[in-house]
Amino acid sequence: MEHDDNQLGAFLRSRRERIDAASAGVIDNTRRRVKGLRREELALLAGLSPSYYTRIEQGRDRHPSREILLALARALRLDDTERTYLWSLATPPLEPAGNDVAPARTVRPGVLRLLERWADLPAFVVGPRRDVLAGTALAARVNPAWCPGHNLIEFTFLDARAHTVYPEWDDIALQAVAGLRATAGARRGELDGFVANLREGSETFRALWDSHDVYERTMGEKQLRVEGVGVLRLGFETFALTGPEGHVLYVYFPSPGSADDEMLRTLT
Repeated sequence: MEHDDNQLGAFLRSRRERIDAASAGVIDNTRRRVKGLRREELALLAGLSPSYYTRIEQGRDRHPSREILLALARALRLDDTERTYLWSLATPPLEPAGNDVAPARTVRPGVLRLLERWADLPAFVVGPRRDVLAGTALAARVNPAWCPGHNLIEFTFLDARAHTVYPEWDDIALQAVAGLRATAGARRGELDGFVANLREGSETFRALWDSHDVYERTMGEKQLRVEGVGVLRLGFETFALTGPEGHVLYVYFPSPGSADDEMLRTLT
């Protein structure tokens, strides 16, 4: 089980375990009994002493310098999202972390007016925990989870309808947890209670969370099975709304002139 008091060490361990030693240039003629790189091998690749790297991974040095983090990021081949997450874990929070931080649920009036004008598109706003705070009527018609008062993560893992709504449920689940972990790193302590409840309620969520994968899918395409209509294939874009609330606007749209476009018009 993951110990949340040493998330930096857990993340580093998960990343080194996914690196193939041979592809990293490590020559080893012995039979390996560990996944990925050993601690001392990663330390060598990053230009660190094995004892110092061990201190970091064991949580005895929680705030290594930026130069050390850059060296580790290069050795572990982290992408931009993973690097940002690594910085967040190694940076002391500005205020004590707590599990009782109330999420801001008030959506700006201007954003609400935009949603009113987008009646022909599924669009909605979520908070950091992926609570749906506001949305178009069409969004709720396309997906029951896209209705204010629902939570996208809870729907995915705790609602039996999710496997019907999402034909590609496995991919949706992976993306949901990886994106939530990225948000949790940026908003230290705010999501701890929420994550703890999900880990308790879903073994699948717990396994995905403990894999420490982190990335944000801000655009792409998604398939959704709509009752009485069939499977819709919609593109989507996400827009982070400036401000401390951490709100994100999701907008879904079909390809012009496609069968999906016609199906969406019928729903509208």
